[in-house]
Amino acid sequence: MAAGPEQGRFDDPRLAESLRVGDVIALSEVYDTYAPFLYDYCHGLLRDRVEAAGALRNVMVAAREHVGGLQTPERLRGWLYALARKESLRRRDSPTRHVGQEAAEVDDGELSEEQFARREERRMLALSALAALSGRQREAIDLAARHELDAVDLAGVFGESAEEAAVLLGEAEATLEAAVRAALVARNHWEDCPSLSALTETWPLSKQAARSVMRHVSSCPTCGERNTPRLPADRLLAVLPIAALPADLRLDVLGAATDPERADNRRAIAAWAEPFDEWGWPLPYQPVVSRARERESSRRKGPVVAAVAAVVAAVVLIGGSVAAFTGGESGSPDAASALPSGGSSSPAGGDPSQSPGDPSAEPSASATSASPSPTRSSRSPSPSKSPSKSPSASPSRTRTPSSRPTQPEHPRPPQPGRLAASGCDMDREDACTVTVTAVGGPVNWAVTGTSGELSASGSGRLDAGESARVRVSRTNGWCWGEETGSVSFSPHASASVSYC
Repeated sequence: MAAGPEQGRFDDPRLAESLRVGDVIALSEVYDTYAPFLYDYCHGLLRDRVEAAGALRNVMVAAREHVGGLQTPERLRGWLYALARKESLRRRDSPTRHVGQEAAEVDDGELSEEQFARREERRMLALSALAALSGRQREAIDLAARHELDAVDLAGVFGESAEEAAVLLGEAEATLEAAVRAALVARNHWEDCPSLSALTETWPLSKQAARSVMRHVSSCPTCGERNTPRLPADRLLAVLPIAALPADLRLDVLGAATDPERADNRRAIAAWAEPFDEWGWPLPYQPVVSRARERESSRRKGPVVAAVAAVVAAVVLIGGSVAAFTGGESGSPDAASALPSGGSSSPAGGDPSQSPGDPSAEPSASATSASPSPTRSSRSPSPSKSPSKSPSASPSRTRTPSSRPTQPEHPRPPQPGRLAASGCDMDREDACTVTVTAVGGPVNWAVTGTSGELSASGSGRLDAGESARVRVSRTNGWCWGEETGSVSFSPHASASVSYC
């Protein structure tokens, strides 16, 4: 990887010990050694120069605060990448993160016109091949090929065992090799196969086209016989752009790590990096429910409980009135069946945020109907007072209250329901489908927004139990790692979407 110290020449144990001492000289040496690589990695995850700079600053501060717990100082470089990934994913999950300003590319020096054209050609080939990999595979191959991390370091970065990291890296390398071969065939022999020509209308290949080309080359007799040169991953990825480290970031990092007036900020940054395992490595980032979401959940719970209580009270009142006029018992099976079953009304693919133990979920109707309706059968009028006993009575005869016919009741409007939304995972595709379902009554729904690099639209009306499907698409080209966004719906529902 260009624009940084020569790879393979890091002195991790000495730098780790220097960082433990805590002086500014030690921190500046660590920064000068690792910052160009870490900034490029953070920028690959965040795709924004402002966020990447903030992530690198926090990594250096957290490293200075937590290096005392690192049990393997010879793994300092991999440990810094683990901190960088956790901080970058934390920032990427923020709804207020900065987006849209990618960093400038490191200058490769004066290139002749021929050299520039050759580099661009190889870069398009690399992008076409990488498009066929999943985001996690791209991240693993990039860390191994350009940043020279081994399986042990990858295990610490991803928070898994060395065996799992080795399997991930092996799968990524195998997929990349097949993707490079397919991209070379597509670039050099597309005119020889009409089916291949139809898949290669754009260059570099899109994510969907790259995977289609790879499948086609592996099964086509004509394309499968083509000989292509083997390109190692490090040579292939060496032509990719490298994010240029901001010149003024060094002073900002050193100030953030040493300024006495920023001690509270350093403690907060150190807390964001926690928790750590027994070896002193940061555990993988886990999204947390924000306080705003918790308050929103509490606000939703109040109206839901009040609505359920109102429905139960209305059923009890109607049941009592029916018993008063018909002599029936309010505890009969027919009266009990008037209550909807809250436990069975939620679809299997409902809102994942409302688990069985979630206090924000709707209370079960069976729990609210435990109190029996008051029995009024003793006050029922006697059948002997029925008007049918005196058909010859004169019109002027006064009717008893028991003989007064009841007025027909107007049908009550259906109770509004709530909207449940199930998330989806794009895996290796460019889109997936979110399902919304009306629970407990009719719902007028609409897509109100998205987070992350996603787009979705739709609206409609659902009767109780009905579902609708909403297509969610990625708006970015291709990306590193695993990203998560969401689709928001009215009324009060959201669905998580994993992509890349």
